[in-house]
Amino acid sequence: MTPHLLVQILVNLIGVGLIGFIAWFHWGPRKGVKAASTDGRQEVAITVAGGYSPDIVVVDAGRPVRLRFTRKETSSCTERVVFEDFDISRLLPTNEEVVVDLPALEPGEYEFACQMGMIRGKLVAR
Repeated sequence: MTPHLLVQILVNLIGVGLIGFIAWFHWGPRKGVKAASTDGRQEVAITVAGGYSPDIVVVDAGRPVRLRFTRKETSSCTERVVFEDFDISRLLPTNEEVVVDLPALEPGEYEFACQMGMIRGKLVAR
């Protein structure tokens, strides 16, 4: 084997490895964050900056939920959070906490997203 061929093989292997890592990072399995319990209500803080963090929130079914959103950017895409399953839409002013209270949930998955549907999160009730 020539040194040139070895370099080509090495570059291709590194490229395939990076593609695999990027795919795993963006679409791989996520566990989610368990909401903390306070006064019978489950609560979690969500930061909005290029996405939702955490983007998966796990709650106990049958108990009310409070989500506290704080938007840390000025992108127009994330200026609103929408919960279609509950017919809820809230404006998220930059650097202000916005509370979204949800009733006790049935077991299942409930999505939330920006108004354009590009930035997404999920509420998982178990």
